[in-house]
Amino acid sequence: MHAPIGTFDDARPAPDALDLLTRPVADAIRHWRGAVPAEDLVFVDTDPEWADTATFAEHYGPELLAQSANCVVVAGKRGGETTLAACVVLSATKVDVNGAVRRQLGARKASFASMDTAVGETGMEYGGITPIGLPEEWPVLVDAAVVDLPYVLLGSGTRRGKLIVPGKALAELPRATVLDGLGVAVQTA
Repeated sequence: MHAPIGTFDDARPAPDALDLLTRPVADAIRHWRGAVPAEDLVFVDTDPEWADTATFAEHYGPELLAQSANCVVVAGKRGGETTLAACVVLSATKVDVNGAVRRQLGARKASFASMDTAVGETGMEYGGITPIGLPEEWPVLVDAAVVDLPYVLLGSGTRRGKLIVPGKALAELPRATVLDGLGVAVQTA
């Protein structure tokens, strides 16, 4: 199989790679529902040394930067209650935690979840967290720019490998909300 974006030696439909995924991601793909068929989700096997976005693009092609998204776990707090959520934004942007996220979660304060919390609650590896396979009660906030991409490169739940999915598939995830302005441009000095 040829990946819809990028040049990878090993690309296959995600349902054919369940043994390479973490349990929550494999389960989500196994029970996939939505207009986009599970076979349109592609797993590409990649070297874990190149998992970080900038290094990944250096090795697999700089054109992938514009088609890559990051999934980060955030914690919204209000009145002693904490809500964990996932945010998916283009890799060239950062999550508007104190604006869009805080408002969407109805939180007084929002921040990035600790690495221990993100890994422990998702069952995924740090640096490979993906919105596919998250706990069903979690809100999944997706920047509209990600949904608009024909295909987007995401983590696969592990640092080894990535998922390439149609952007519109992310809008169909359980508890997904598409937001304009969730990802904001990164300020450079």
